[in-house]
Amino acid sequence: MQQRLTIASSLPVDRGAATLVGRAWVPAVAGAVLVGVRGEDLVDLTAVAPTASALANLPDPAAAIRAAGALPVIAPLAPVLINSAEEARDPALPWLLAPCDLQAIKAAGVTFVASMLERVIEEQARGDPARAQSVRQAIVAIIGDDLSRVRPGSPEAARLKDALIAQHAWSQYLEVGIGPDAEIFTKSQPMSAVGTGAEIGIHPKSEWNNPEPEIVLVVGSHGRTVGATLGNDVNLRDFEGRSALLLGKAKDNNASCAIGPFIRLFDDRFGIDDVRRCELAMRVEGPEGFVLDGTSALALISRDPLDLVAQAIGPNHQYPDGFVLFLGTMFAPTRDRHGPGLGFTHVVGDVVTVATPKLGALVNRVNTSDRIAPWTYGTGALMASLARRGALPAAS
Repeated sequence: MQQRLTIASSLPVDRGAATLVGRAWVPAVAGAVLVGVRGEDLVDLTAVAPTASALANLPDPAAAIRAAGALPVIAPLAPVLINSAEEARDPALPWLLAPCDLQAIKAAGVTFVASMLERVIEEQARGDPARAQSVRQAIVAIIGDDLSRVRPGSPEAARLKDALIAQHAWSQYLEVGIGPDAEIFTKSQPMSAVGTGAEIGIHPKSEWNNPEPEIVLVVGSHGRTVGATLGNDVNLRDFEGRSALLLGKAKDNNASCAIGPFIRLFDDRFGIDDVRRCELAMRVEGPEGFVLDGTSALALISRDPLDLVAQAIGPNHQYPDGFVLFLGTMFAPTRDRHGPGLGFTHVVGDVVTVATPKLGALVNRVNTSDRIAPWTYGTGALMASLARRGALPAAS
């Protein structure tokens, strides 16, 4: 794991031009600190904003950091990255956390055709991986495997819906995939996401699951998207396949949400158009030598990223601390791992890397959620830490 956590492999290829912010656990203050990357150092951004949420709520976060001038150096970046590997961590030294804190952690589902078809297959197979291949063949025979030209909410999509209902092939996943309303759900709780190098969790009772490599947008309470980062929306296909009402159990478990390594703030060198052009690469390297590679191109998303943001926040939904939004994935692994027709599922010890040139790489090792250290550092602990440091803003 540690050899994957280098500056060259973890940061954007144009890191010298990027405004990168994150969070680090700093033992000297016994708490989480908002940090930025300057050269090959991590600097303390507390003077700019005490939290990632407060930073994202500023009118122009990147400009505020540039205007801050010299900032205290916390540590060189290279050893902090190495120490972020959970299995070999020195607790006396800093390490990286997920770069968000008080923000709600939201996700958009079924935003790519490939993953939409896989959700339909999960539903029809009732969470049984042994039935997946036969169900896949039957579903594709009815609806085809190329819905990429169908614009969600369009008259063409409505006509397709009518045709599928007539053939008894309509699904709740097709409803949010090509219907007018996007699926926006709560992936995890504020402060619960893990960062790069950390163990990422699957439920111990799950027998069919997969990583979901995604771009994650960072949105302030004002509704403006101010940056982007990488995420792994770990998914339990068997739980959700049994019933959509188990979505919470399928998605929100200890350490089941990874975000990082850093938020790249929007500025004159990186913006939403760069996000739209991102191509994600994902690799799973198993302890038994199994290797799985996949890609997910944002250009193939069925709803524009800013449309998804607009469906998440507005007159009906407010987020005073802002939110981060997983954009969904087209990656739905079907390669057999444990036998013919059984498809892919994780094993403990898998190392998962999600990467794209403009955002860097997020690396995590898979374990079961009950064996990963429990989540204990929540909002109250963060507020207490900020109070001890005198970093809480004055009441208005």
